[in-house]
Formats: sequence, C-alpha cells, structure tokens
Amino acid sequence: MIEWGETVLTRVIKEGDLFFYSDDYGDLLAGDDRGLGMFTRDTRHLSRLEWRLEGIPTVPLDGEADGATSRFRFTNKEGTGEDGNTVGEDWLDITRKRWIYGGVVYETFSFVNRGDRPVQTRLTLSLDADFADMFVVRGWKGRVGKREGVARTEQGVRFSYRGVDGALRTTDVETGCKHAEVEEDGTVRFPLHLESNVCRSVHIRYIPGTDGERPEVLEEQQSLLKLEESEREWFVGSPEVDSDWDDFNRMFARGMKDLRMLLTDLGDGPFPVAGLPLYAVPFGRDSLIAALQALPVRPEVARGTLRILARYQGKKEDAWRDEEPGKILHEIRFGELARSGQIPFTPYYGTIDATPLFLILIAEVYRWTGDLDFVREMVPHALEALGWIDRYGDPAGTGYVSYAMKSSKGIRNQGWKDSEDSVVHRDGRLADAPIALSEVQGYVYMAKKRWAELFLLLGDTEQSVRLDREAEQLRERFARDFWMEDEQFVALALDGEGRQTGTVTSNPGHCLMTGILPPEQAERVARRLVEPDLFSGWGVRTKSSTCVSYDPDSYHNGSVWPHDNALILIGLKRLGYHREAERIMRGLIEASRHFEHRLPELFSGHERGDGGPLPYPVACSPQAWAAGTAFTILQTILGVEPDPVNRRTHLHPALPEGMNRLSVRRLRLGTGLLDLTLVRDGNATRTWVETNTTGWDVVIHPCTR
Repeated sequence: MIEWGETVLTRVIKEGDLFFYSDDYGDLLAGDDRGLGMFTRDTRHLSRLEWRLEGIPTVPLDGEADGATSRFRFTNKEGTGEDGNTVGEDWLDITRKRWIYGGVVYETFSFVNRGDRPVQTRLTLSLDADFADMFVVRGWKGRVGKREGVARTEQGVRFSYRGVDGALRTTDVETGCKHAEVEEDGTVRFPLHLESNVCRSVHIRYIPGTDGERPEVLEEQQSLLKLEESEREWFVGSPEVDSDWDDFNRMFARGMKDLRMLLTDLGDGPFPVAGLPLYAVPFGRDSLIAALQALPVRPEVARGTLRILARYQGKKEDAWRDEEPGKILHEIRFGELARSGQIPFTPYYGTIDATPLFLILIAEVYRWTGDLDFVREMVPHALEALGWIDRYGDPAGTGYVSYAMKSSKGIRNQGWKDSEDSVVHRDGRLADAPIALSEVQGYVYMAKKRWAELFLLLGDTEQSVRLDREAEQLRERFARDFWMEDEQFVALALDGEGRQTGTVTSNPGHCLMTGILPPEQAERVARRLVEPDLFSGWGVRTKSSTCVSYDPDSYHNGSVWPHDNALILIGLKRLGYHREAERIMRGLIEASRHFEHRLPELFSGHERGDGGPLPYPVACSPQAWAAGTAFTILQTILGVEPDPVNRRTHLHPALPEGMNRLSVRRLRLGTGLLDLTLVRDGNATRTWVETNTTGWDVVIHPCTR
C-alpha cells in the first residue's frame, strides 16, 4: 500500500484526447497495479509495453516527460550478442523518445554503439491491450466485453476487443520495419546490427481505434514537426513572466505548459480536463474553475469550456443521473461502462456548484474581454441555469441551494469536497442531506449580482432588478444563518434540519471572492484563514487543526488544495487584505519547489517544519485547477480588476516579499495585450505600462504592503 510522502515514479504525456501513463522509464509493466497504460476516451488501449535487448541487460540513466513528449536514456551491462561476442559494459547509448500527435503515439528507439566492434542483438517488445474501462482500472466491478484476439497486420500487430456496449475497439502497433518479427501473442522483435559509432533507430506507432475509425498516421519527423509547431504557437500566444524569484518564474511556466497539456477540444473549442491520469474528461466544476483562473492568460479556454457545458446542459428530470433541467454536468465518461448504462456518467449531474460557477464564468468572460456578443450567445443557457437554481436548487425550501443524492451510483457529497466524510458536525457525525454549503451560497449570490449587471447592459431591466433583489435577500439571510458567533467564523454548511455544521474549514474563504459577506464578517474570515489552525505555512488547510475530524493526511479534512487557496487569494486581494494574501502566495510558491514547480492536486496539511509538504500518493498531477493557481497568483500580485463598461483596467500591484521586480508580457485583457513592469520601491510597488493594445485605459492604484 502506498503511504503519504512516498514517491510514486510515473510519467504522463498527453495531447488532445490521448494520454500515455507509464513508469519512470516509459514502460507499462505486466501486473502493475498503478493503472498505467495508453488511454483515450476512458479506455486503456495499451496495458503492457516492456522492452529488452536479447542477451544484453540494460540500465536506466534518466527520464523526463514534458507536455506531449517524453525521453528516456539507458546504457548496458556486459552481455552477449546473438553472434556470441561479448558486449562490453556501457558500450551502448540508448535513447527512447515518445510523443503524441493527432491521436497517435509515436516512439523511436535510437542506439549508438560506442564499442570497438559491431553488436548483433534484437530489440523485443512485449505488448498487450486489455481495453479496460477507466472505472475498471480504478477498481469498479461491472460487465465487460471480450477480447477478439491478436492478429498480424501488414505493418505489425492488431489487438481487438468487443465491448458490452457493442463497440469494436482496436490497437494497432505498427513498426514500419519489414524485417520485424511478430509472434502470435503480440510480441514484436526487431533485428539490430549496430556498427561502431553509427546511430540505428527503430520507429514504432501505437494507434487506437473504435468501430473502424482511427486517426491519420504521419511520418515520424512530420508528426514531430507539427507537434513542435503547435507548441510554439501556444507559447507565442501566451503570457510570460520574468522576475527575480526563480521559483515563481518556473511555477508559472510549468502552469502554462500543463494548461496546454490538459486541453481537449470535442468540437466546441478548447477546455481543460480535470487532471491526469484519472480525470481526462469534461468535468463541470474543475473545468469551470480552471478556465476562470486562465482568463488573464488564455480567455478562449473559458469560451470553449462554457460551450461544451452548455451543449450538455440538463434537459430533463432523471434521478439515475441526478439530472434536472438547466443543471450543469458534474462529469461525463465515454467508456464501455458508461455507454452500456452501468454507471450514470453519460453525463452525470451530481454537482451543486457547477451551475452557479457556469453563470459566474460567463460574466467573468465579459469582465476580462468586454465581449457582450458572447454573453448574448449564452443568455438562453444562463436563463436555464438561473431557472434551475430557483426551481430545483432548493429542494428543502430553505432559501439556500442544497444537494441530496438521488442516483443509486451517484456521489453523496456534491460540493468540491466530495469525499464521504467531508461534511461533518463538530463531534464528527456526518451531516444529513439536503446540505447547503457556505461557498455555494456565495457562488449563487455572485452569479445573481453579476447577471443583474449583465441584464441591465442587455436592456432587460426587469430581470436585472429581480436578480439584484434576490441576491441581496440571500446575503441578508446568509449573514444571519451561517455565522458562528462562538467561532467568529462562517459555518461549513447547514444540514437537512437547518443546523450549522460547526466545523471550521476553508470553504468560507471562497465567500470573500463572491461578496456575500458583510464587511465585519469578511474581516474575521480573512484574518482567521492565516491563523495557525488553518494556515500550515504552505497554504490554507481544508479544515482547522482544532476540529475533532482534522486529519492532515486525509483527502479533504486537513490537507492543502492549491485551487482552494487560489480562490481565497482572489477574495483577499479584492477586499484589500494584502498581507494575508502575501502569506498564502509565498507558501504556495515555496511549496511548488518540492514538486518540481508543478503544484499537485493536493498535499498534506502538516505544519511547516524542516521538511517539505508531503505529496498525496494518488493526487492528480498535472491537475487543471492546481496548474491555474500560478495564474491566480499573478492576478493577485497585479491586483487586476477589469471594468469593461468604462473600458478601464484597474491595477492594485504589490510585489510579495522576496520579489523585487516583475516583468509581464502579453497579459490578455479587452481586445488585446498588456505588458507591465513592476519594481519594488521600499514598501511600495512602482508600475510601468510598457505596451497596451487592450483598447482600455489602465488605472494604477498605489498599494503598500
């Protein structure tokens, strides 16, 4: 069993819908229980890929994976070639390069013989494809189809599988080598004659297919050039930062790479999947929050996210899928179990926060871009979402949006803390549904306030007045019903009896962003978030260390989630709590150093000491809203508050301690780009606008720490 803090050596690369999740040196080992494989559309199309040189033991040297490309280096121990001659230790330089483009995995083995005589051997690939559904890989039990065998093809070998959903899934392994030998079990062997100081390469392609449809296969060099061109276009069109704090620079660059890696396009534009390896699918809450974080760097991601979620917006009442008209999905799956109706993820709608977040993101697209035409496009979907909030969102009639699972195979807790034990009373008892979460009420308030403004711009005064009135009534009720006088803090939730779940958690920190808290409550929440019981030194914990149910090694009851901290940062900065925001930013940036500057989904909540934060053993990495935390930190440093109505961008810049200069290029705002330079001047930050093609004026507000 994997323990907290134990390093799990794996590598993952992804491009589009296809990802390859291997061990640290690129293999998929037979019998491995980590869920390794080549996956697309929730199906593992390759479950085994092991290589060896006949008679010559190999030794791994190093490996790396970045975006859609991985590279591994090996040498050899002393062995015997097929001609009977001894092969000396370290004679062979072996490079294994793998990349993904256009739905195909390409792999090249390159061999250089540094010895003084030729080496005769064979490269052997042991292959298998179990076509397991991702839910089966994760341990679910269900009816599955049958493998239809292994067949030689003109260019290699094909594995086939007929699912219980009726689909025929295939994996072609193509060698491009007429001398390759293919055995009945799918093993492929390549004869190798390696002359001294001559490079010999072997090319292999792994191609998934469904019902006869498979992606176009390109020549290796052409596919690699197209991939590199696509990556160049991404980075040329993205912001870049340069500061005298290298950890932040590297964290931001890593975030930009990971955002690109996690994007998928199902026909509505790019959107971020939740995370790898388990959640490479549209995910309502995660995709929305990641797109929100990405607005200053790639606003087109928000448009793509909103369009695909609008396409799957709930149409009817369906308890099996927790679907209701106007509701935004939680998660959609495309594998055998979903397609055969064994799980409700087709899509599944058991999420309480995705619908108000959907409304917020539409409004934020307008705030950052001024694109009122896009808002008009989304108005029908917004009206449906608002209708869901008013008609279905409050099943108990309490005036608060709450959830109660209906599906027999659904999710019990339907906020972002969706583990079974995440919503509890002070004595550790589970809260009974329907449950009204504090942050969800904040999201609803923010959604209605923002749409009151949008409807006014669109000329619908009646809708505007109604939404503004409802938002203010919610704000008044919330301040009364959720405030815990003894803790001077906001309750996590109200249970089915209307009782407060009195645990102190990070959830109310999201309310700072939404504006639902009156000033005196907002101040107390802001101060408490950085007190020792909630702030670990690396970030805000999900639960206070004073709670009976606190566990720093749990998933949601004391760990630190970067995206949770990111949403807290937006509120702290917006309300002027600069010192509190700075402490959280510093903790996250310094924590990233312990994860090669890629913040994971979550890490342990232990108090900061001599060691670094412990990684959660099965956390997604990369993970979309964790990657987006770097963009939120940049937004917090700059203090960006767009004002599209008056065509202005307000900046409240404040460099955190440890950073004395910051250059930002190609920040996305309005209809163009903004280049900025920030320099520390004592306790103040001086700011210069280098380039402004946004079409908006820039107003800089002095801000001292």
